[in-house]
Amino acid sequence: MEVGSELTMVRSKRVVLNSRTCPADIVIKGGKIVEILTDGRTSAQTPREKILDVGDLVVMAGIVDSHVHVNEPGRTDWEGYWTATKSAAAGGITTIVDMPLNSIPPTTTLENFQMKLQMARGQCFVDTAFWGGVIPGNQSALLPMIKAGVPGFKCFLIHSGVDEFPHVAEVDLEAAMAELQGTGCVLLFHAEKELERVNPPIHSEGKNKTLEESSLGTLRDGLVLPFHCVIHCHIVHLSSAEAVPIIQEARKAGAPLTVETTHHYLSLAAEEIPTGATHYKCCPPIRGRCNQEKLWSALKAGIIDMVVSDHSPCTADLKRLETGDFMTAWGGISSLQFGLPLFWTAARQRGFTLHDTVNLMCKNTAKLCGIEDRKGSLAPGKDADLVVWNPDKEFEVKESIIYHKNKLTPYLGRRLYGEVFITIVRGNIVYLQGQFPTLPSGEHILVNANSAT
Repeated sequence: MEVGSELTMVRSKRVVLNSRTCPADIVIKGGKIVEILTDGRTSAQTPREKILDVGDLVVMAGIVDSHVHVNEPGRTDWEGYWTATKSAAAGGITTIVDMPLNSIPPTTTLENFQMKLQMARGQCFVDTAFWGGVIPGNQSALLPMIKAGVPGFKCFLIHSGVDEFPHVAEVDLEAAMAELQGTGCVLLFHAEKELERVNPPIHSEGKNKTLEESSLGTLRDGLVLPFHCVIHCHIVHLSSAEAVPIIQEARKAGAPLTVETTHHYLSLAAEEIPTGATHYKCCPPIRGRCNQEKLWSALKAGIIDMVVSDHSPCTADLKRLETGDFMTAWGGISSLQFGLPLFWTAARQRGFTLHDTVNLMCKNTAKLCGIEDRKGSLAPGKDADLVVWNPDKEFEVKESIIYHKNKLTPYLGRRLYGEVFITIVRGNIVYLQGQFPTLPSGEHILVNANSAT
């Protein structure tokens, strides 16, 4: 079977379905799953030359990464659709959702969104959806973006790191939430009131009460609860386990609040950051091992709903490696390609299963951005988005295997479990052991517009 091939069936002895992992044949037609045959049942109508039999390798739903900064247009030297979606495909990701920053212009108006769609056209190796952004004064632009296909909007309560995406005050959020009532979209919060000023080399918590925790308390009392009947709120990249009780209290009060954390908060600890290693910097900051274990416990308990990459790359010079200055270095970590093995390497040691992986990285992320009818699980009628991988295969992260545009990442040299062999998007092989199609065939997913381009 060659890269770019259109499949009619995928067969494995280990297919991760909703209720069990078992031998199965996944029958595909027109890019959709039409039937899943288990218990020895076979299809006599499938052409043999288009059957992919992967033996004992695990087949599960393709990863949906709902938090990716692609940065195109405007900062394409940081990343771009071609390289971002290529690295996504190499990591078993079949759908990404692009954040409204750090592109220039940001996705804060319909015109800017249309410009982003134009730049992405013909460049995506996997399917791509797009978040919009809330900034001061743009509430009248929100409904037009929803009608054009944006599933929700992200906002910052502190400086976003880029001047063209200013942070909002409470009055701005009240205006935006009033505009969004009844739309069914989600409002995503970067929940910090201000940057945590900490000393290098450990960019970690330096206070008993984190600024993230304080900010979430303000959100709960001032916005989430008053608007809980009409607005789904989502907390991006939760880093502080001290905020977990606030999340639980809001949910008990009836708020439809979801929460994500990221691979770097689950895989990296402040105690291991070398002096001057600014490629570890992110916002919120990496915290200590004790906090990390509490995040894992919150995942296990279902308090944290999903795990995403928050892939936020930049050019090497912006990381200030030559000075080791954490305060002026860009705050973002590159990890898109390695999300599945990063999660699995740590999760397998803590009793998480393949089904947990699907729930946290496929199902729940697809539901967040309104594409669960197409993505996130294996079932008839859904897109034939699959990842074929070996959860027991160990490999080393080397620069030579990284498809991100900028290779600087704190994971270089790490040994991880879970090598991706094949990625399939809508029945087409888009990654096969280091090979990609000559031309990308990813679609733009326009969620509320109910169409794709």
